[in-house]
Amino acid sequence: MNTILRDAGRHYLHVLALCCVVAVLTTLMWPNRTYLSQLGYSLCIGTISWAVMEFGRFAVPRRHCHNDAEGGHGWPKGWRGLLLTALGILIGFYAGNWFAYQLVGPATPGRMATARDGALGLYITIAAGAIGSFYFHMRGKAAALAAEIAAAERDASEAKLKLLETQLEPHMLFNTLANLRVLITLDPPRAVAMLDRLNGYLRATLGGSRATLHPLAQEYARLADYLELMAVRMGERLHYELDLPDDLRQVPVPPLLLQPLVENAIRHGLEPKVEGGTVTVRARRESGPDGPRLLLEVADTGVGLAQPSAAASGFGATQVRERLHTLHGERASLALQPGPAGGTRATIVYPL
Repeated sequence: MNTILRDAGRHYLHVLALCCVVAVLTTLMWPNRTYLSQLGYSLCIGTISWAVMEFGRFAVPRRHCHNDAEGGHGWPKGWRGLLLTALGILIGFYAGNWFAYQLVGPATPGRMATARDGALGLYITIAAGAIGSFYFHMRGKAAALAAEIAAAERDASEAKLKLLETQLEPHMLFNTLANLRVLITLDPPRAVAMLDRLNGYLRATLGGSRATLHPLAQEYARLADYLELMAVRMGERLHYELDLPDDLRQVPVPPLLLQPLVENAIRHGLEPKVEGGTVTVRARRESGPDGPRLLLEVADTGVGLAQPSAAASGFGATQVRERLHTLHGERASLALQPGPAGGTRATIVYPL
């Protein structure tokens, strides 16, 4: 209801401006009439015409109307829109003339209005009403088209996110199966335990919702499953810490956003190191130039960045960057840099 009244008020401001212009025109046509008198008649006629058309469209079933910019009840289609325009003009002309006469008196004091004056006034009302109706009709169609384009772009972005996610899951699965193959030969009991973990992980991830966003707490739960899976293979060489403040648990993030970075930390940081190390995942809120931002950090104590450029262009980092760009454009970033105490630190920043 508030949206309807706000839009109606905005439309009426345009009508008032048009009435002022029409009053100037009629004053030039009938110099013996004052501008204030003509403005009174113009406002009465324009206001009633606007009210009939603005609120009369709600009497037409929505299925016969265009959608407005918010997807609501727009202008009637086809002959219904033409009929509503005609009714608004006719009712506005005759009811507006009568109402103006009651308020400001005769349009031409001391002289009776002729049939020619009435016909000219009707023609002017028809022209002004047609111009105003066409203007609002085209504005509504343009706004509805812009909304459709925005929705299409949003759907395309969501489809791209899902495509990127479907590329990530097989990548993680193939890496895990390759590790499982080695363990089957070297340590069958650990291979069985790893297979059990993999089965639970796949049930939790592939059986879940395919939404393009999910709570950060759910992303952390997936990370915990994955790290437990890797712990079966690496044993005491792998330690991890997941730090998630309570006020950030429900922040929406793309599924599997952090998993490629954790996988990179293990594969390129901890596995090459004889004693292994620790993976730490942190989330925190910080202030930025465009408002509050979410900062996600994946740090490891591994061998570090031997070739930073290669790490930055790898599969996992590339996928994360593409997904961030799809959602937030240039306002989101992923940075890979050496850790303060060795290892590597990957930092994601995007606006909340």
